[in-house]
This record gives sequence, structure tokens and C-alpha cells, in this order.
Amino acid sequence: MNKSYHFIGIGGIGMSGIAQLLLLGGNRVSGSDLKENKRTQELRLLGADIYLGHNPVNINGADVVVYSSAVKEDNPEFKEAKRSGLTLIKRAQALAELMVDKTVITVAGSHGKTTTTSLVSCLLLEAGLSPTVAIGGILKKIDANACMGSGKFFVAEADESDGSFLYYKPKYSIITNIDYEHFDYYKSFDKELDAFRNFIAATDRDGCLFCCNDDINLKGLIKGYGGRVVTFGLNSQADLYPKDILLKGLESEFDCIYKGSLISHFSLKLGGEHNISNALSVIALGLELGIGIEFIQSALSDYKGSARRLEVKFKDKDYTVLDDYAHHPTEIRATLKAVLNLSPKRKIVVFQPHRFTRTKLLLEEFIKSFDNADYLIITDIYPAGEESIPGIDGRSFCKKIKEYSKDKEVYFLPKKEIVGRVLEIVKPKDLIITLGAGDISRLSDEFAEKFKDKA
Repeated sequence: MNKSYHFIGIGGIGMSGIAQLLLLGGNRVSGSDLKENKRTQELRLLGADIYLGHNPVNINGADVVVYSSAVKEDNPEFKEAKRSGLTLIKRAQALAELMVDKTVITVAGSHGKTTTTSLVSCLLLEAGLSPTVAIGGILKKIDANACMGSGKFFVAEADESDGSFLYYKPKYSIITNIDYEHFDYYKSFDKELDAFRNFIAATDRDGCLFCCNDDINLKGLIKGYGGRVVTFGLNSQADLYPKDILLKGLESEFDCIYKGSLISHFSLKLGGEHNISNALSVIALGLELGIGIEFIQSALSDYKGSARRLEVKFKDKDYTVLDDYAHHPTEIRATLKAVLNLSPKRKIVVFQPHRFTRTKLLLEEFIKSFDNADYLIITDIYPAGEESIPGIDGRSFCKKIKEYSKDKEVYFLPKKEIVGRVLEIVKPKDLIITLGAGDISRLSDEFAEKFKDKA
């Protein structure tokens, strides 16, 4: 029986995808958010009732109220749902309900989830398997973060940030890596490892677990798993690894070796060795599912990318503007290493730290992650709903980097001053890249518009 769902924070990238799938499944959907965005507009066109602002009356008529970890218990709609005795579920629970009777493929890990989920989705679409898809980013092939398919497969990005990925019961799981992250929820790395151990245990023993052999934490966890395991990685100890890698700008080529035998040659429309690792997991999945090599090759070579993952916002003979979601030291290092292959004269990096807790806990790692930046601008921390922490802010963050990199050009600027400053100092053959998980991507759009006007 179809239900009526209300989403608190429906405009979020994860929430909007689930709302879309529920709508397409014939359910009534409503939702609220503080601001209108492209996703709320699209949901309204599909038939959702969208409210701006959070108000208890917004949940009238709902059978189920869906919330994310960003929603606090003092939210008026959350409080009203609890008072009224309505069913309150996390977004992962709503997604798990949609997975019933499907063959579930999940992608988990601290880094690379969105790109890998996107590549898996492209593979199944390319092979004509009509998957249902839920991704934490916009997949350019479908210009959406979700789609309802008629086939048996359900591809989902499994977000570990609040432990709710444990609601999923996948047949096939890809885990890219495990890093020190989300300590605001887990409190310790041991508890984060426990969550991944439980996620691994939830993978169907009749399916397959795909794990990165380069990750020492993962190698330890899979020892207790009794099902089928295929490892991938950049080293020859993995079941699946690359050989004769050729990096060309933001693309790459490599031969793929599986258990000692050459599978084929692959071209990937993504830069950086970290994305080759992500692609290897997709090749491994394709082989496991019996998908033809030609479909796997085509999915990788024709991949159009996903928003905010080394996304090219502007490029001509003089200037390049990129935008990337990197907000963790490991991601920043990987992204800045990948853009070296573009051979820019200078790399002008604009970074918006994300969350006070992450900035505090990983501060020493953050200040060492910008070695490949030539000109670095730090702006205010994007709070993501968190309360500020004394002594943790954009200015002090910038000061720490300056102390570590005494010869590097490092500046703190309020966001509104950044575009003007960069346009003053940018020179032909420079690369501009915005980094962060907040709203910093808007600046990359501004840069792109300015350069288009100049052209």
C-alpha cells in the first residue's frame, strides 16, 4: 500500500533522491527545507508538496516522517512528529524500504563513494540492465541523483557518516577505503571500524564483497568475513590491479590484470590514480555479474562524470576552472595530485573547511595536505549545522598552514572577497580549483561566468 512521506530537509542531495524514488513508486511526498534549490524545484514538478521553512503544520497528512542526521531533535517538524506518534525514520531506512525485492549493490567507504557508485550505475545502464539508482551526487549521464529502473538491480551509495548504512542488506558490496572520519558520531576510530565490520557481515554470503587491497584497515576487517571476497588495488598483491598506467590530463589508460591474467586495456574519463582504483572495483563487479568486457570498457571510456568530482567548470587555451568535493585531507591530497597532470603554471586553490568538529580533529593532517597548491585561499568554515568551537575558525586554520608552509602564498579571505582577489592575480595557464563540501562550488560558477564574459 502506498504511503504519504514527509521529508525534513528534502533539498539535500541524499534526501531528494529518495524522495524522487518514492514519488516515482506512486507514494505521496511532501518536504520542507530552508531554501529553494534545483532539486526542490524538480521534486515539485514531479508532484511533491514543497514548503520553505520548518513548521509543524507541514507534516499534516503524513504517515511517515523522514529525517537525516543533519536534523536536530529541536526541529519543530521533528518535535511535532514525535508528539503525534508518527513513524519517524532516518533517510537510510527509507532507502532500505525501497530496496526490498531488489538485488542490492552498495558502495561504501570514506572516500570515492559517489564516483564509484556513479561508475557502477553507468555500467549497469550501459549493459541494458535498467537499474534503480540512488547516488549522493548528480550523475551527468542521467542529470539526476536517482532513477527508477525496471531491472532487478538497486545501486546505492552507502553513507557511513551516522552508522545508518547498517540498515542495508546488500548482495554485492564495494568498499573503497576506511579513513579517520565522522568522529562527531563515532567518537573513536575503533567504533568506526566496528561499523564497517558489521557492514561487511551484512553482505550476503551468496554475493560478493569487493575491497581495496591498498587499505590496511580493510585488509584487517575482511579476515572475519566468510563469503566471497575479491580484492582490487594499485598493488600486484590484489586480485585485480592495473599495469602500464598512463595518466593524460584528467583521463587515464591502463591494462587490467585479474588473478595473473590480462583482462583487457581500459580507458577512463577520470584523472588520478585514486580513480583508477575506483574503476578497478567496477571492473571486478562487472566480471562477477557476467557483464561483457565491451560494456565495461564503454562505461569507463564514455563516463561523463558526476557533479563536484573534479568537475571542469571552464576551460580554454588560457584558463581552467575546476570544482571538487574534497573536504578531508586524504581527498585534498589526491585531488591536487591528480591535477598535476594538467601541467598548469600555477594551481590557485580555494578551500572551504567543512564542519568545526572535522577541522579540529584532523587539523594536523589538514595543514599538510596543500603541498601541491601554489596559491592558497582559505575561507570561513562551513558549519553544516554545527555549533562553533572556540579557537577553530578559518583565520586560525589559515595561520596554522602559514606556520607549516612558510614559503607558500596562503591567505584568509571572506567568501565575498575571493572572486575579486583571484581575478586580480590570475595569469594565463593558471588553474583555479575550489575545494570543499559546503557551498564553495558557487564560486567556481562565478569564475566560469567571468571567464566566459572575457572570451
